[in-house]
Amino acid sequence: MSPEEMSNMKSLISTIASVTATAMLVRSIASDFIPKEYRSYVFDSFHSLFHRFSSQFTILIHEFQGPSPNLVFEAVEVYLGSIVNSSTKSIRLGKTENDKGLVITMDKDEEIIDVFEDVKVTWRMECRRIESGSQNDEIKDMIAALCSELRCYELKFHKKHKEKVMKSYLPYIMERSKNAKEESRVIKLYSNFRNWGSDGMNLKHPMTFDTLAMDEEVKNALIDDLESFVKGKEYYSRIGKAWKRGYLLYGPPGTGKSSLIAAMANHLNYDIYDLDLTEVRSNSNLRSLLLGMSGRSILVIEDIDCSINLENREQKEEKENKHNRVTLSGILNFLDGIWSCCGEERVIVVTTNHIDKLDAALLRPGRMDMHINMSYCKSSAFKQLVFNYLNIHDHELFDQIGELLQVVEVTPADVAGELLKSKNPTISLRGLVEFLKIKLQKEETLKSQNGGPEAEEAFKDETKHESIHDSSEDLSNIVDL
Repeated sequence: MSPEEMSNMKSLISTIASVTATAMLVRSIASDFIPKEYRSYVFDSFHSLFHRFSSQFTILIHEFQGPSPNLVFEAVEVYLGSIVNSSTKSIRLGKTENDKGLVITMDKDEEIIDVFEDVKVTWRMECRRIESGSQNDEIKDMIAALCSELRCYELKFHKKHKEKVMKSYLPYIMERSKNAKEESRVIKLYSNFRNWGSDGMNLKHPMTFDTLAMDEEVKNALIDDLESFVKGKEYYSRIGKAWKRGYLLYGPPGTGKSSLIAAMANHLNYDIYDLDLTEVRSNSNLRSLLLGMSGRSILVIEDIDCSINLENREQKEEKENKHNRVTLSGILNFLDGIWSCCGEERVIVVTTNHIDKLDAALLRPGRMDMHINMSYCKSSAFKQLVFNYLNIHDHELFDQIGELLQVVEVTPADVAGELLKSKNPTISLRGLVEFLKIKLQKEETLKSQNGGPEAEEAFKDETKHESIHDSSEDLSNIVDL
């Protein structure tokens, strides 16, 4: 280093030391002579004067907006937790019973640099402890007064990018954090035993569409329909209909209707509201329950034909139920009346063992948009069950079992019960073959005793339905509309 450069370096160090000493002296004088209730105001004034001559623009996002939590602050907290990188030296880690995994948030005095559409921004978390007895207006509201510190996110960027940050970057953060919170939260199960309750139960049902034993074609059609529904907000708004979708699951007991509901909830990450109509005392009570539901949820009415008196009105006059005053008209208005518009992104699932007992008005489009026949176990559902229980994809007995399933009516629950008897694939499948042969023999004996071929044809006619019946508009092209 040349003598001239050495001299310049000494001059620079001397200047920095002088400025630092001056700043420390000013701070000391301020602490000694300025009352503490005015210090924040004085320091903020100097801070404001400094920024007036800076090219940087700063946005402060406080934790509270008056007496209420600041939703922007919550969104930023979630977003920054998702982009924490190796340059971050300190983070906060936590988990509640409503979180699927660990929750990462930014620690105080940490900085994170983010880039959005070539705009570089800097985030910083500031925390200020609240001194006891403080009368600052900023902490007079009840919620903040209960906190030991006030938190605030500081967002800095070049002032020429102000419009892009305000109109694009911050809305992007709000949307992304909303999706992240939905994906990370635990699914809740609510019951109307006490008007849904406040917390609900955590739903930890492991069933997914990957493990659901169901006809593959029917399953894929349902998944496509659910995906179209989730992406159909603009479509429903354009056609002037409430953003909801109804599914009727019908078929004999043990065909997997409840498992399918759990798979739908896990796929959509929607809470489940289990409505027991026998606990509802009036139509007005039914409307109150509807208003108490959240969006992005599944309303389930299981065994609707057994719960209350909902006979086909073409066969009988509508009657009040013995123990409550819920009527069929009340149910219909609940499903697609004016009150059903209070809430959006809602799925309604109704199950029944006897579709023929339901009034046609309950089955029409707008109420039950898709009818799904939960049929007896066939080849594709059987193979899924074998993979679930025995972890095999193929076996020499598959063809024989497949042929038997074409003529024997057994539910997936029946097949699962046989597969549970042994973890050895060969022993388990041989047991299933014997079970199916015995079942077939009993069915043939019963049919011969009840009239032979005529009785068999009558039995088939009673259960003859399409596996899927979509009774509303085709939503397969919602994304392209």
